Order: sequence, then structure tokens, then C-alpha cells
Amino acid sequence: MKLIVGLGNPGDKYESTRHNLGFIIVDKFLKNFQKVNEEGFKLNKKFKSEVIQIEWSRRSTDEKTNTIEKVVLVKPQTYMNVSGNAVGLISSFYKIDPDDIWIIHDDLDLPFGNLKIRKGGASAGHKGVESIIEALGTDKFWRIRVGIGNPHNKPRLDQRDSKFKILKGKLGEVNGYVLGKFYGAEKGRLREALKKTVKAIEAGLEKGIERAQNQYNTM
Repeated sequence: MKLIVGLGNPGDKYESTRHNLGFIIVDKFLKNFQKVNEEGFKLNKKFKSEVIQIEWSRRSTDEKTNTIEKVVLVKPQTYMNVSGNAVGLISSFYKIDPDDIWIIHDDLDLPFGNLKIRKGGASAGHKGVESIIEALGTDKFWRIRVGIGNPHNKPRLDQRDSKFKILKGKLGEVNGYVLGKFYGAEKGRLREALKKTVKAIEAGLEKGIERAQNQYNTM
């Protein structure tokens, strides 16, 4: 069984913001996987998350048989900084090993749209990842990091996004940036990043996460 978690903040206020990229990606993955009109995520109060369980059919190497793997998709509803509360509850309930946990999240340290899959390591300042490390008692889980760029490298962003300018004044530059929505010029690149990340997840389920890492990591 795999546990695939997209990180973000709940509520309309945060919908489609950069910090909710994990939510956006798991939604896109599920949409690609499902047939039309199938049920989507359901709120599970016990797990403090929106959850859906699917079955991924993986072709065997001889291409004569299929192996079914259960996959739990999760969007924690705890707010980003305490995402570990939800991940800890779910992984404990299903007895999922950290090696089978994939965390999808935005990353300020990567250029916009770049993808990096890796296992273990520090949180690099990402509070959601930090919370999960604390909850699991280990950093030996997989991260699918998707770049959103960094406001320090975007000196003209204020003029392009008036909402960011307001948030910047209230929250500080970085917080204002991650809690801002993707602006017009980013949306085309965002679509490409979503497409690539979903393909990487599918490849991870089909061939193994290490092979997806080798294939999709952006140099």
C-alpha cells in the first residue's frame, strides 16, 4: 500500500495558492485516474483529512498479469504547519512504512516548475514537511518537490500581482508569495508542471519511485 499526500491549507481562502500546490497535484492525479462521475475525496474527521482509496493496476514485467496496489490519496485538513498530525494518524492506522509514504509539496528552493524526487533529508524550512518528520519520528519518506520559484529572484513580481503586494505588506515577502495565487504568466508553466508531476507519480506506481526519480528529476 502507498500513502500519497498532497500538502496545502484547507478553505476557499487558500484555494489555488502556491502553497497549495500539493493539493492541486493530487486532485489532478485523481482526475486523470478516474472515469467521469466517479466519487472524489471525502472528508474523514478521524484522519483530519480528505481521503480516497484507489487501486492501481500495475503490469507485470512479462506483461501477462496485473498486480493491484492499494493507494491512499490524502489532503490533510489540519493546515500546512501541522500536516504531520494527519499523516501520523493515517500511516499508523494502515500500518504504512515510511518508505511507502510520498509527500507532494511546493518548494521555494527550486525554479518554477522544476521537479525533484528524493527520499529523506531535512525539511529545508518547509513547515509541513517538518511536521511530518516530527510525527513519524523519521525523515525516511519520499518527497516529490515541485518548484514555485522564490520571490527574491522575482524583483518585478509586485507590479504583476497586486494581491501579492498586499500580502507582502501584511505577512512578509516569502509568506506573502507562497500564500498568493499563481498569476497569469505562470499559469501555462503551471499546467506543464502539473502534467509532468502526475506522469512522475504514475511512473512511480508503475515502475517504482526510484525509476521515476531517475527519469523525472530536473537537472
